[in-house]
Formats: sequence, C-alpha cells, structure tokens
Amino acid sequence: MDFNQTEEQSLIRSMIREFAQTEVAPKAAELDENERFPVETMQRLAELDLTGMTLPREYGGAGLDYISYAIVIEELSRACASTALILAVHTLAGIPLYQFGTEEQRKKWLPKLVNYELLGAFALTEPGAGTDAGSLQATAVLDQSEYVLNGTKTFITNGAEAGLFIVMALTEQGVGTKGISAFLVEKGTPGLSVGKHERKMGMRGSSTTELVLKNCRIPRENLLGKEGQGFKIAMAALDSGRISIAAQSVGIAQACIDESVNYAKERIQFKRPLAANQAIQWMLAEMETDVNAARLLTYEAAHLKETGAPVSNHSAMAKLFASVIAERCASKAVQIHGGYGYVKDFAVERLYRDARVLQIYEGTSEVQKMVIAGHLLR
Repeated sequence: MDFNQTEEQSLIRSMIREFAQTEVAPKAAELDENERFPVETMQRLAELDLTGMTLPREYGGAGLDYISYAIVIEELSRACASTALILAVHTLAGIPLYQFGTEEQRKKWLPKLVNYELLGAFALTEPGAGTDAGSLQATAVLDQSEYVLNGTKTFITNGAEAGLFIVMALTEQGVGTKGISAFLVEKGTPGLSVGKHERKMGMRGSSTTELVLKNCRIPRENLLGKEGQGFKIAMAALDSGRISIAAQSVGIAQACIDESVNYAKERIQFKRPLAANQAIQWMLAEMETDVNAARLLTYEAAHLKETGAPVSNHSAMAKLFASVIAERCASKAVQIHGGYGYVKDFAVERLYRDARVLQIYEGTSEVQKMVIAGHLLR
C-alpha cells in the first residue's frame, strides 16, 4: 500500500477542508441545538459533485476512489459530524443499487441520487431486530405484479427527508436471513409513512425516524437483486458503510485534537499555558498517536475496497478501533478543557456526544469483534 496521497486525493482534501471549515463548521452548533437538517449544505455538496462521489461517471457520479471518499467524510466530520453522517448514508444507499441493481433500476434512480433529486436511506433495523437482523418481521408478499410490504423499521437515518429507501423485508418465513429480500421504495408511495422522530444524544442535525409500511404496494421490478439476497446486499453495503463510520470517527477525533491544542495554548493557569504541563502534553501525544493509527486502518480498508479485495474484516477492524479512539479522544478533550468542556459554548461538548454513537450504529463494537474473530477462526 502506498502511504502517499495521489495528487487528486490531495486536491480533494484541500477542497473539502476549505469548504468544511468555511461553510459547514460555522453551522454545526446551530444544527445540533435546533436538530435542524442542513438543506443548504446538502445542496452545496451536490454542486460540488459529492452526492454521488463513488458512483461511475456513466450515471453522473464523480467516480472517486474509496480513499477519496474516506477523506471527504473525515473532513466533513471534523467540521460537523451530522452533515458527514447524512452524506455517508446517502452514499450507502447508492452503492448496493449500483452493485445489485438492474440496468433499468440504475438508470432510473442513480442519476436522481447523484443530482440530489432524491436523498437516500437504508432501512434494515427494526424494534426487535438490531444486531440480530435475522429476526426482522417486516414482510413482502408478492401479489401478481406487485409486492405488498408491511412492517416497521426504526433508527432510519435521513428518514424524514429521504426520497428513496432500500428496505429489507421477509419474502420467505422460517429460513432466517435466507428469507430476506431488498426493495426500492420511493417517498410518496401509498402505505409508506414516516413514524416517530427520535430525539438523540448526538448527531442531532441528522434525522432519525421510524419508517412504517402498511400495505405498501410497489412494482415487482422494485426488487433489488433476487429474492433471498437481501441479507447479502445489506452486509455488502455495511462493509462499505463501516469504512465511512471509521472515517467519521477519525474526523471527530481530529477535531478533538484541534480544539484541545488551541485551548491548551490559550488557557493560562498558574501563570503559564496549560500546554506547558506535561500531563496535558501526554494526553495530546496519545490522542495524536491514536488518530494516526485509526486513519491508517481506515485508509487501508478503503484501499482494499477500491481494489475489489475482500474487505469485511478490515472494515470491521477500522470501525472497531476508530470508533473507540473517537470516544477516547473526546473524553480527553473534555478533560483538557475542564469545566468549559462540559458546556455548550465549547465544541468538545458536542464532539463528546457525537462520538458515542459510533460504537453502536452500522454494527456495534461487539459485532465487529464477531466479524474479526470469525475471520481468524474460520
């Protein structure tokens, strides 16, 4: 693996960092406080060709490699984790559509995702089926030329704003994950509605909702892949999604370092800056070392994804490690800030709350350990 960024990757980092720090970061606290979806920022990301960045040019996408994708999510997370999450889940919806969709499905929906005519969302989790995806209860029954979907999905990121959902439902009972199929369901389809809006600890600028399916009829051609392939499609999507969560983690952790270094230099105690104290220096050194290790794991997973190599083990390791590092760095950042780290006037308070969910969504840390151990013991 070449540890040097390509010229294109360096240009992308420079571009997205400038955009993130000038247009995204100033809004982060307000989005968090008001639980406001950043409509204007998503439109600007579309203008920058980033709402379809991993998709091929033939469908209007930017055709960026996965390291560039990780860079974009990292830099956005450094400025506003909620905005990065929205874009990451939108991207996550496009990846399985491209990988498993028919040419007709690709031509119909991919350009709309790329142009931000539709925001994408992924609907796998249910009230009784989180980590245990095989226990989902939503059903899809074929009725002549239509599938009829019934059930409730929960914790759906982008749920209130999404225009296209990839929905997992059972087409065959009693066979566990082999009975799960994937479907493309557009906003406005009769029988599809948004349910409860979750009030969250962090990532408050992104909407998280229930999705209710009540005799929701969709054309048979909205089946993504084949019947029974839904779990495979979901796991393939999550392999990519875990790279983005690792990148989010790196971005949040880096922001914690940025804030802590600035504060430690400026805060005077006992007639000298906090940064002059060895205890503070050691915390900063540990944070810097941890973040760089997490970044390397993330880029390695992204590199493997780009080459087409098996990536589930590496994306699991990247997410596991980086998400733990994000919380660890956030905790140290609050400690360095002292009492000010506990109040909303300082960014580290928000970063601490945003970091906590990284070890939960798109597979808990315990799930990542199961994946990693499974590869070791097979």
